Amino acid sequence: MLAYERIGSGEPLVLVHGIGHRRQAWYPVVDRLAEKREVVLVDLPGHGESPALVPDGRPVRDILRDILEDCFVELGLERPHIAGNSLGGRIALEAAADDLVSSATTLAPAGFWRNKVDFAYIRAVFTLLTGAATIAQPVAPAILKTGPGRAAAFGLLMTKGNRLSPEAALGDLRGLVHARPALETIIDGGFPFDRPIDPSIPITVAWGTRDLVLLPYQATRAQQALPDADHISLPGCGHVPMIDDVERVVDVLLTGSDHPRLGQRRYDVA
Repeated sequence: MLAYERIGSGEPLVLVHGIGHRRQAWYPVVDRLAEKREVVLVDLPGHGESPALVPDGRPVRDILRDILEDCFVELGLERPHIAGNSLGGRIALEAAADDLVSSATTLAPAGFWRNKVDFAYIRAVFTLLTGAATIAQPVAPAILKTGPGRAAAFGLLMTKGNRLSPEAALGDLRGLVHARPALETIIDGGFPFDRPIDPSIPITVAWGTRDLVLLPYQATRAQQALPDADHISLPGCGHVPMIDDVERVVDVLLTGSDHPRLGQRRYDVA
């Protein structure tokens, strides 16, 4: 069973973090969301406090789908809303394609790179991040005590890393090192998203204009692949936008999980 937290009341909204991260990634926005939703935060396999990700010969996508579906059953969730960042966004799209959810809201979802060269760049970014986090462990507490230190340490992931508390930053750094085996397994099994989604399931795709991991050109590819979705630009935000623009991200997540009739809500892409 995945490690999880349930907070608030209302329609269930499951939040899925990105690769190498942990459920605490959503803490900057969770209190606001919990005013209108029952928010369910989960740690992915091999991340945070969840059990290890165990390869069994099947595609990683299938393993993660089955684990997510089992989690829904364990928690008594029937077609909840789901939202995810990066890998979590890809998982949300897969859940929508499998008709497991009522809506899917994604922040820079994985799966829209152009070719093998672009995917090699993504792999290199995470190799750099995990390697640097591992090497920095002995000095990390001192570095992360300062705002500039946190901004530098998380500069590839967010534009306002200085807003993280020292405790949250250290937890994220240690979480990245802990998740390294799962991260490598997931990246090794990576491939583009190309599945159809029933048009009755509302889909939202939001992308930071300063994303240095899944570069913003991928937002255009997502528009082409998901023409019925709402596509939103997050000005000034990086790959993990939850701390870069709390108000905007809360609005995107609440609107995306609001069960409107498809076609009634539309945003302009900046």
